[in-house]
Amino acid sequence: MRRSLPVIQDAQGQPLAEPATKKPEWLKIRPPGGEHYTAMKHRARRLKLATVCEEARCPNLSECWGGGTATFMLMGEICTRGCRFCAVDTKKLPPPLDPDEPRAIAEAVEEMGLSYVVLTSVNRDELPDGGASHLADCLNAIHQRTPSVLMEMLSPDFEGNMRSVELVASTPLAVFAHNVETVERLTPSVRDPRASYAQSLEVLEHAKRFVPHVLTKSSLMVGLGESEAEIEACLRDLRDVDCDIVTFGQYLQPTPKHLPVVEYAHPNTFERYAELARGLGFGYVASGPLVRSSYRAGELFVERHLRARAQV
Repeated sequence: MRRSLPVIQDAQGQPLAEPATKKPEWLKIRPPGGEHYTAMKHRARRLKLATVCEEARCPNLSECWGGGTATFMLMGEICTRGCRFCAVDTKKLPPPLDPDEPRAIAEAVEEMGLSYVVLTSVNRDELPDGGASHLADCLNAIHQRTPSVLMEMLSPDFEGNMRSVELVASTPLAVFAHNVETVERLTPSVRDPRASYAQSLEVLEHAKRFVPHVLTKSSLMVGLGESEAEIEACLRDLRDVDCDIVTFGQYLQPTPKHLPVVEYAHPNTFERYAELARGLGFGYVASGPLVRSSYRAGELFVERHLRARAQV
């Protein structure tokens, strides 16, 4: 039986009966193609690696792959969570982890000649540690093979298992990222029940406390019915756990089975959110309709930050 979607409500708690339908001009995306895109696709297939670019239907796939970069998704292509915004396939018991993945991802990063790599993963709640030890093996393998590469990891919440958070955060990361995804009120309607707003804040707080020098990062989707006041409250919550970097992007419905878009926010709205976040003290903010949490927006900031710290 098909599971019905939860009702998204506005900031006053009233059901939104009329979702947005017409996609505005600023969200038009050029189709993927070109030499770099083809090479990237072949490399991922040859090394049997999943990319979040494809699995999550990222609107920036053409730009990033055309420029020779990609965000790799670790621990397979099947997630144990069923978040209502996400296009990644879900199943209660995914296939076993690939023991060769640490070698393959390290080889791919070296082969691409990257100076900065963004990695994310599915949730693997069926594993005792949520897959944290496997993620740590992948990150350490990259560092051992190419020590100069800066790594950003978009981490699961591991159902609040802070030992697993520590395993990932203590690898040679430049950025530990974990997304709150949406404002507190909308979290139960948007995310899997195993993911909570408070738990996500705790993950970010613990990672920073356990490894104080690591930069922490989170991301919010816009267009699900949140108010500007709720965005501000979420930003304050993130700053309270010493989150360094925040990104904003437009939610886009991946299939008719997923949550509908309530509003296509104007680029001016994204600029207001960016100014608000900068005023609250975030070190770096990326905000725009097509910005995604794994987008390359903050790489130069991270590199500058780490170089400056090394000179102190």
